[in-house]
Amino acid sequence: MFMKSIWGACLLIAVTVASFPAASADLQNQDIKITIPGHELKSFDIGAAQNGLYVLADRSNAAVDLIDLRDFRVLAQIGGFAGALHEGRGGPNGVVFVDDQHVWAGDGSSRIAVLDLKQHRIVAEVSTGGDRRVDELAYDGKDQWVIAVNNADHPPFVSIIDAHFPYHIHARVAFPEATDGLEQPVWDTENGLIYLAVPEINHQPERGGIAVIDPYSGTLKRMIEVHACMPAGLALGPQGHVLVGCSDDAIKAGFKAESLEMSMPSGRILRHEPNVGGSDEITYDPYTHHYVLAAVAQPGGSVVGVIDALSGRWVSNRPSGLHAHSVASWHGLMEVPVAAGDQQCPKGCIRVLQDEKP
Repeated sequence: MFMKSIWGACLLIAVTVASFPAASADLQNQDIKITIPGHELKSFDIGAAQNGLYVLADRSNAAVDLIDLRDFRVLAQIGGFAGALHEGRGGPNGVVFVDDQHVWAGDGSSRIAVLDLKQHRIVAEVSTGGDRRVDELAYDGKDQWVIAVNNADHPPFVSIIDAHFPYHIHARVAFPEATDGLEQPVWDTENGLIYLAVPEINHQPERGGIAVIDPYSGTLKRMIEVHACMPAGLALGPQGHVLVGCSDDAIKAGFKAESLEMSMPSGRILRHEPNVGGSDEITYDPYTHHYVLAAVAQPGGSVVGVIDALSGRWVSNRPSGLHAHSVASWHGLMEVPVAAGDQQCPKGCIRVLQDEKP
């Protein structure tokens, strides 16, 4: 497995701009639209938010966009990524905050870039040793490991990586039975386990699962099968519960548009939520205690779905926009990228919607 660190002025692959215009905002209607500079926003992937900063994997500009959520201004675009390539080789893809100063971003060719948020540049890179892109990421704050998913390799696999230089790869877990790749991972702060959405098992679309991984031994403890869901989004809420987003692929396969709340690590299904489904990414906002879902394939049109994690009650569905499959949430501000060609955002934009704290 290959790793190299890059420091100092020799790295010239970042574009930093500090004078981008502020967003157009309709604060009365709680809908803010942020236009991204450069190419129209046609291709993007995961977003994440922490401490007033939103970062987006912007494949159209082969960059990670940094947006200040306090004044809704684009701070910088950190370039040097593969861009909107096909066959599982594009990037950036997944993004995750490791601390207040660093974000890790998955890229094509099995590469992870380590971004410095103060210097606005890539300062190191890690290879997970595969052939295709590193997709979604999660962070284990206790042991300070990054969980990286190579969803498009054959077979797909998960790497558990030390978040400190020299970024040793602690373990790798392969999933030969995952015949439609792997999706969103989460780390359980209470028991140290990793949960991972697996859309399809052994070429049977009706069989999906939530993998339970022990990162210490680097082994798969169990596969909790879920029926007719093809899970993609996964978020950990309070009391060891997770919300599972039955995906847009599940809708295409003719399954119900729904979401599942499960008790982990037992895998007991607590409830089926029929009001929102066809989701890709899901997040949990501890400020509002809400799950927020990017329900891109919700029947009737793409929405941002909100579910109260404390009561299990569905709260709302709010229209999002074209290809709005990604979502982040910080202090009740829900960030949803919308693709170019949308009626409200012809060149693409980031919509920031205000959630309400219960």
